[in-house]
Amino acid sequence: MNTELLEDRKIKGWHFEWEKEDSYYWCRGSVCYDDDHDEIPEESLIKAAMQLELNLASEGYETELNYGEKGYIYINI
Repeated sequence: MNTELLEDRKIKGWHFEWEKEDSYYWCRGSVCYDDDHDEIPEESLIKAAMQLELNLASEGYETELNYGEKGYIYINI
């Protein structure tokens, strides 16, 4: 699938930036903690990322949702 046409997107009020060189979207929200005290992004950002994943899937892209520390979330294409 051609990723040359992908660009930044706004989903549920969150701005996801497209990193063309590495083929992923990213966004950063507030830092929250899970039951094991690991850092995760805030719930509304996770829901927006899941919606972006659905949108990309409907366009024919295979995705993988990941998140890192400090409130970052990534959607790899």
